[in-house]
Amino acid sequence: MTELSGLQIFKYLPAAKKTDQTNCKQCGSPTCMAFALKLAKHQTDIEKCPYAPDELKKIYIESSKQPQKTVEIQGVKIGGENVLYRHEKTFINKTALAVVIDMSKPDWKETLERVQNFEITRVNEHLKVDLIITKNGTIPDTLSYEDLQKLPLTEIVDNNFATTAAQLINIRRKAVLEKDEKYSDPVYVYFKHTDNLNLLCARASYYICKYANMLVFEDFDENLMSALMTLRQNIFTDPQKPLQVESKIYEFNNPDENSLIFMTTNFALTFFAVANELESLPVPSYLIVIPAEGMSVLTAWSAEKFTAKIVANTLKKLDFANRVKNRKIIIPGLLAHMKEELEEEIKDFEIVVGTVEAFAIGDFVKNLKSNQA
Repeated sequence: MTELSGLQIFKYLPAAKKTDQTNCKQCGSPTCMAFALKLAKHQTDIEKCPYAPDELKKIYIESSKQPQKTVEIQGVKIGGENVLYRHEKTFINKTALAVVIDMSKPDWKETLERVQNFEITRVNEHLKVDLIITKNGTIPDTLSYEDLQKLPLTEIVDNNFATTAAQLINIRRKAVLEKDEKYSDPVYVYFKHTDNLNLLCARASYYICKYANMLVFEDFDENLMSALMTLRQNIFTDPQKPLQVESKIYEFNNPDENSLIFMTTNFALTFFAVANELESLPVPSYLIVIPAEGMSVLTAWSAEKFTAKIVANTLKKLDFANRVKNRKIIIPGLLAHMKEELEEEIKDFEIVVGTVEAFAIGDFVKNLKSNQA
């Protein structure tokens, strides 16, 4: 049973039935609808309404059960999911990635060092292996395989893709749709050693999507981990919270007071697209990132999160005019219509309209330098 919406709860309350107790305020809310909406968000107690029927109480308690337990392993939380699809709400805890270190193998120390030193940075997030599981010995700050099996988790050993996939889907559906407590434990998939890393990556990728809470590997490969972490980051990004970077001045290739100046919003994908191009330029540059609640350039402009006033206030806050002699700021080509408005608000700088696409920045800078020469 899925959670009740505010409207579904409201249908049981006095206002919906038009009784004498309509909007009595005894629950502390101004109306029955307000109470229903709070109850749907678990911001109040159903017992606060003296007129809530027993039928509603029974349905509400059943629908409010947590479908899947949350288990914390050495600071890493797994499980706690309550939807089948991310767009329904959001996913809670990302699929943990764990590596087994078998201390009976002669190269275990080398493998351990590789695992511990492995890290990638993607969209402003530093990604590492979440857990190290040991066999045939113990290492500080790791978990033995024997202790792992004692936790309230369900293990699936991946011997057959179709079987594993069916088990994962069935367990999640039983937990979320039926709230069957027999299926409420988080699930991890255990991968035995294989020489076919491409197939391993394909299977592991599917299980991240449907619906493993943790993947445990006897093999460790940097490329495999990079691919899985990239996929996982995309799957577990909250669709209601756009990825954003810090609003500040970013420097590329050791700029000085005469270097080029670019501007964009703090939407992470836009930022990294522009940043990658600026890093590869043969000249130094600055990138001014305007706070725009993580919105892309046109979206921020249409929502009035990228205005001339906001830009002027940001430059003033960063005291940027006193840091440089160059008085030209290059704005995204999609904001060409803002040129005059920006110049009117920002007296210290001339506005130059740049490229629509980030990949064109290199050619734009070449032409800019040619024209200046």
